[in-house]
Formats: sequence, structure tokens, C-alpha cells
Amino acid sequence: MAEAQQQHEEEHFDVLTRTGEKTGISKPRGQVHRDGDYHRAVHVWIYSESTAELLVQRRSDCKDSWPGQWDISSAGHISAGDSSLYSARRELEEELGISLPNDAFELLFVYLQECVTNNGTFINNEYNDVYLVTTLEPIPLEAFTLQESEVSAVRYVPIGEYKSALARGDEQYVPYEVDGDYGQFFTIIEKRYKENTESRSLSLQKQINRYAAIHLEPELTGLSEGDKEALAYILKASMVMDDIFYEQTWYSNPALRDWLKENSGASSISRLKWLYYSINKSPWSCLDENKAFLTTADSAVKLLPDATKPVSGWKGLEYRAAFPLIKPPGANFYPPDMDKKEFELWKSSLSDAEQKAAIGFFSVIRRHDVDLLTSSNTNGLGLKNPNDLFLVPFSVEYKSSLKKASELLLKASELSDTYSLKLLLKAKADAFMSNDYYESDIAWMELDSKLDVTIGPYETYEDALFGYKATFEAFVGIRDDTATSQVKLFGDQLQHLERNLPMDDCYKSDKVSAAPIRVIRLLFNAGDVKGPQTVAFNLPNDERIVSQRGTCMVLLKNVSEAKFKHILQPIAEVCIKDEQKQYIDFDSFYTHTICHECCHGIGPHTIVLPDGRQSTVRLELQELYSALEEAKADIVGLWALKYLIDQGLLPKSLLKSMYVSFLAGCFRSIRFGLEEAHGKGQALQFNWLCEKGAFVLHSDGTFSVDFTKVEEAVEGLSREILTIQAKGDKVSAQLLLECYASMSQPLKDALEKLENVNVPVDIAPIFAVANSILQKTA
Repeated sequence: MAEAQQQHEEEHFDVLTRTGEKTGISKPRGQVHRDGDYHRAVHVWIYSESTAELLVQRRSDCKDSWPGQWDISSAGHISAGDSSLYSARRELEEELGISLPNDAFELLFVYLQECVTNNGTFINNEYNDVYLVTTLEPIPLEAFTLQESEVSAVRYVPIGEYKSALARGDEQYVPYEVDGDYGQFFTIIEKRYKENTESRSLSLQKQINRYAAIHLEPELTGLSEGDKEALAYILKASMVMDDIFYEQTWYSNPALRDWLKENSGASSISRLKWLYYSINKSPWSCLDENKAFLTTADSAVKLLPDATKPVSGWKGLEYRAAFPLIKPPGANFYPPDMDKKEFELWKSSLSDAEQKAAIGFFSVIRRHDVDLLTSSNTNGLGLKNPNDLFLVPFSVEYKSSLKKASELLLKASELSDTYSLKLLLKAKADAFMSNDYYESDIAWMELDSKLDVTIGPYETYEDALFGYKATFEAFVGIRDDTATSQVKLFGDQLQHLERNLPMDDCYKSDKVSAAPIRVIRLLFNAGDVKGPQTVAFNLPNDERIVSQRGTCMVLLKNVSEAKFKHILQPIAEVCIKDEQKQYIDFDSFYTHTICHECCHGIGPHTIVLPDGRQSTVRLELQELYSALEEAKADIVGLWALKYLIDQGLLPKSLLKSMYVSFLAGCFRSIRFGLEEAHGKGQALQFNWLCEKGAFVLHSDGTFSVDFTKVEEAVEGLSREILTIQAKGDKVSAQLLLECYASMSQPLKDALEKLENVNVPVDIAPIFAVANSILQKTA
């Protein structure tokens, strides 16, 4: 009976597969180690920057594995149902008496440890999430409160000395393979603190030089006096979108931004860090597959006076606000240690209405916050299930910022003397507080104003986990009335294009609405406008509105002109065969941009699955949706141009130039990187068209279009993508992207040539007019 009671109280672990996925089974700790089941644990290392020392703990003599040996600062298993980050915080508090927030923990890597000890009775097949806590100075040893059953002592040891001890197999220490996977722990820290400042400055300058700084200064002469007064408040509201977006990217990102800005004048490298961070709006480089160009060692310093028990004369623990080396796929929309399976299990427990909200655009998913210092129940958690996920609407999560933006837009609405703009600004102000964006999106589609404003949560690229959650952004521009009147043709032809799409008729819609198209000259942008700049956008993404009203397109003509002049023309000089360079022109580049955006509004959106359920392409393809949708808009846009030429609606002189300009444009977009939706979608198209012989590589490394093959190849890829979308076929989408969305050798060679001649990858806009207005009203 006593044995049964002991088993009942024994900690349970989630049993994993050999590859680390949950099986849905949990077992008592003793059985897991007896049977060699795969399970999960956390390692937490504390590193002192100033002394280059690691904190190590001496394991209690009563431990069933490696008793009395020196080990990681803090470590422990992840109990069944618990999350990784929560477990890391809990273990540190329980074992050492240190209570730290989430942003103190940097996930470095996951390490699989497979070993057998205690004469074969203890089998440890363990996935370890390895975290680093970076402090400025060593924590005084008297500040620790040790858990006697787990820890008998702590001390600091120089990182090099500890590494050497492990390498020679010093029996005082729990063994880790320094030359194996665990060795990357030392490599990461050593590289972080030994990197040459001069070489790092050169690297940052090279990354910055990939962006051509371009002044965008449209004339304000066409604005009414009321709209000019409203503009200052609209610009201020747009800047609030920046604040929210920084937070959406990663929870310690706002602190990093403020720290880098505050210290940007300290040295030349500090200035370069701030400049490149300002372009990317995060520590991850958009043009380098989201590789981190900063480390936690560059991040903000925070002071926690109460993280440990007090020590006389010591002000408290100072740590670096951490961010992971690998950009989190879920950004800050989900708990950082939540995986897809956990989300799906949680979602399945919700009501239909709750499920809809959970996968909706305008919410985040959080865990119940737990105060570790006051936890008292048998699990040491303080709540019946603290790791339960729950949903928070944007209007609650970003309440303070949205209230500020709402008040600014309401003031702008009062000042504006353009009726449709007044309606939009008020509707958007209301939406920020209610979290219902339907009416404000309708008002945006019906906007008829010289001052053009797009503001709010729209694109879902940042959510690489599911593609559900929208980021906040703002685009403020001056409408180009002449250019707007010239593009009306494209919006009017959407239903004709839908009827003739290269896919089975059963998938086509008979309710495509003419798309309003507005051409503007960009005055200011903010929020999710990091890295490569968009030349156009097609909104809203809300499938309800798309099915009822269609979409509206906004073209940023001055951005297109800058990209063509400073990027596409230089690319063509390097990558296009001499005899086809004559076909590169702005009109074909710009016209395809228009068709690209139009084609977001046609093709499958709301779909019927084989089992009869109604769904949407976005929900079925999840994280694959954005890349495939961008590829669809591109390739179907090319098909649409040919269709309109055949109908006599566009001049035949456009035919060859559109294909060659598209070829040159492939290199432009792929340079954005294959982690970015546009770049990945473009690689898919380029490799497909090369395989079909439509794009031809010559011995001198240049490319040309085979006009006899390109039409069939374009139609074939259009049919492939449209059919995958219509069926909601995620497996086929994955296979298509795996097969074609890669950095093929011809692409690598072409991009290397562009790098060698210093062709900019994109532009970095400078908004002098808008900045002047903001300074005057500060």
C-alpha cells in the first residue's frame, strides 16, 4: 500500500517518440528511466559577463544520478503537461531561490542525451532544452537559497576551466561531450564575447549597404486644409503601430529597441547596430534567412532587486533581456514554448466560437501567469493548471497603445473635411477598442480621398507557426489621381479573369467583385514594414469581406519607381542576356505588380473540402499559405497579362517585355531570402520555369526567356497552385515547395554576381516630409 501511495505521488513525465514528439502517454518518473522512455528536461545556465564564469551546482549526495558531482546551474525534468519555459523558471526558483521573468531565459538549442548509468538500472533518453541566463556580474553566493534535497553547494567557475574539465573527463563533474552536440554551448558563448569589433563593424556595414537610402517626398499641395491638419494626428497614430509591432515580434524586442537607440551614440559599432536594427525592427536579419545579427550580449540590461534573498550592499541581480538565436516561428503571438500539437489539443477542447477566435486574426494565445514565489500545491504551481492556454483579444493585449491610437484617429477624424476619410478614421478608432474590424475594413475599401490611409492589423507573414495572426502596420500616402484612373481596367476585369483561370470550372467563383485600385505616392509607413519594402498590397484578408465585397488594391508608385531604377535595372545589366535587355522597362514591371495584386482577389479563398466541410485556403495550408499565395499572385498575374493582351485590352508590345522583366524581377525577390514568403514563392516559380525550359541559362551566366515555352510553363504552374489551393491540399503544397522553393545552383551563381557588383537588394525609405510634420507637432 505504501508503494502504491509512493507511485501515486511520483512525478509523471510525458513520453516522447524517438524523434521528440509527444505520444499522448505519461508515466511515473521511475518507470520512464527504467524503461528508457524518451522524455524532456530543461538545463538552465547562469553566465556572468564581467568575469566570464559559469555558475555550477553540486548535486546532492542522495540523487539517483551523478550524486555529489558538479553540474549545470539548474536543471530538472518537465512534468507531464508542463511547458519548457515554465519548468526552467520553476527549477531555478526551487533549486537556487532565484525568481526570474521569461525574458531572462535565452533558448540556445535542444540537446538529446542518451546514456545508461547505475549498472544499467537508470536509462536516460532525454531531450534537454538548454537555456542561458546572462547576468552582468556574479550573483553573491549568500544570495542563493539552496534546495537541500537537490543541491549541496554552488560556485562560479571560469568557462574555459569548466570546458577543459569536461574534455579531460574530470570525475568531479557530470559528464557532457564537449566535442559532441553539447559543445555548441561553449562555442556560442566564446564566439559571442570574442568576436573582433572591427570585423563585426564591417559585417554590419555590408548588411546595411544592401539597402539604398531613398527619399520619398510626395507633394502635399492637393490636400485640403482640414486633411493637412488631420495628417499630423494620423502620422502619430501610425507611429503607435510601430510600438505594437515591436511587441508582436518578440516580448523583449521593445526593450532591445530602446536600449540600442539610447546607446547608439556610444561608439561606431553601436551606431551600426542601431541602424541595421531599425531596418529589420528585430535582431533577425530579413535578408539572411532571419539569422540573428545581434546576440543577447547586445541587449538591454534590467535590474531585479528582489530576484533573490537580499544581500547587504548588493543592489540586486542585473541581467540581459534575452532573445533566441533562432527567430521564433510563432513570434509573440503564442507562448514561446508552445508547439503545434499543444495548440491543436487545446483548441479541440474549445467551443466552436472559441475555436474560431483562437485561429482568428485579432488575438494572441497566452499561458496563465504563475507567481512561483507563492506557489504551494503538490506540483509547486499555485494554480490547478497554470500551463493552460487562453486567448486574449488584441484590444486587451495592446490596450494602452490602441487607446492612444484610437484617440489620435478620432481627433484626425474631427479635423478632416473629406467625408469618406472621416468615416474611415472613426471606424478604425472604434475597431481598435472593440476588436471588430469588419466595418472599418469596409470603410477602408470605400475610401475616396486625396489623403490615403491604411492602418491596423492586416498581414500574417510574421506568424510562421500557423499564419493566423495579423501584425499592425500603417501606410499613409497621397493619391495619384491620373495613375488611379489608368488602372481601372484591371479591377473591372476580375470576373472575366476568374472565369478563364487555368483550373477546373468546379473551383471557380461567380461572385468576384471588381477590385477598387488606388495608386498613391507613399508619404510614411510604420509597423510591419521591416526589411524589403512592399510596392503594393491587396486587402483586407478577412475571408468574409473577400467573399462578399472582394478586395481593394493600393499601389505605391514612387516605391515601384525607386526599386526599378535602383535595383531592377542594375540586376538586368548583370543577369539578362544582352539581346533581351531591350525588353526591360518600367511599364511592364509596374503592370505586372498591378496584376499580381489583382490576382490575390481571384482564385480559391473560401473552399469546400472533400468531406463537405467549408473552410478557407488560409486555414488549410496554415504556415505554407503565404508563400504559395504570393507565388499564385505572381504566376497567375503573368497569365492574366497574357489573357488581357489576347483580349485586346493591353498592347501586344507588352508581351515580351513582361516576361523578361518578370525574369529580372525573380532575382530581385529571391534576394529577400527563402524564409520570406515573397522570396520563397519566387524561387518556386523560377525553378519551375527553368525546369520547363522557359528560362534559359547561358554559358556566360546570363539568362533569357524562351518565348516558345514560357506561356505553357506559366499556365502549368498556375494550374498546379490554383488546384492545390482549391483542394486545401497541404501535403501537395508541402511537396511543391520542397521540390522547387530552394536555392538552386543557377540562383546561387546569379545572386553571387549581384553581390560582387554591389547591386542593392532593396530600398530604405527616408520620409523627410512626414518627419518634418511630426517634429513640428511634437
